Amino acid sequence: MTAQVMDQRAAADRRIGSPILWDIIKMPARILTSWLFDLKVYGAEHLPPSGGVLLISNHESNLDPVLLGVQVRRRISFIAKTELFRNPLFSWLITSLNAFPVRRGERDVGAIREALRRLHAGHVLTMFPEGTRTRNGEIGRIQPGIAMLIKRADVPIIPAVIDGAWKAWPRGKKLPRRYPIRVMYGPPLPIGKLDSHEIVTLVEDTLRSMLAELRAKHDQ
Repeated sequence: MTAQVMDQRAAADRRIGSPILWDIIKMPARILTSWLFDLKVYGAEHLPPSGGVLLISNHESNLDPVLLGVQVRRRISFIAKTELFRNPLFSWLITSLNAFPVRRGERDVGAIREALRRLHAGHVLTMFPEGTRTRNGEIGRIQPGIAMLIKRADVPIIPAVIDGAWKAWPRGKKLPRRYPIRVMYGPPLPIGKLDSHEIVTLVEDTLRSMLAELRAKHDQ
């Protein structure tokens, strides 16, 4: 391991939340999501057991970070909108659970650097390339900035899709309701030497195809 990599890992680890809190909260969250949403997860074996991973998913509700992390073995980092950090208590909680802020609607260089720092230090980072929650349950336009991060990250890109969370907790509702939710992880995307436009197209086509497959499973 080179000195540069060791420095990156140490810097990222200093920003990562408490593993004890993560472990304490994870089991009750797993029980609660199973009870409330009959949560079922497919393809979790596609998530590499170690090393940096960029996990990209559709964005159905505020439940999504919990749904993506609760049934996998590895701790996961998240990028969250800055508005969620305004409340000091909630800010402490989500920071302790590995979230860090990003300013939406602009090129947040600090957030990009932190994302790359965590990926290069061997952590799993979740991003929602639509940039915001769905308004109708369908996958929206993929933001082109995801291509730049994917190319600079140089780590496995694991796609994931969520189905049912939009109906469980749509935009505008204060609290979620009971509704079955399914999550599916896919194999790493074959990025290779694709250009930015090709990467965005691949991400969108993959997520749409996976969501259709997951919904077919959900309906069975």
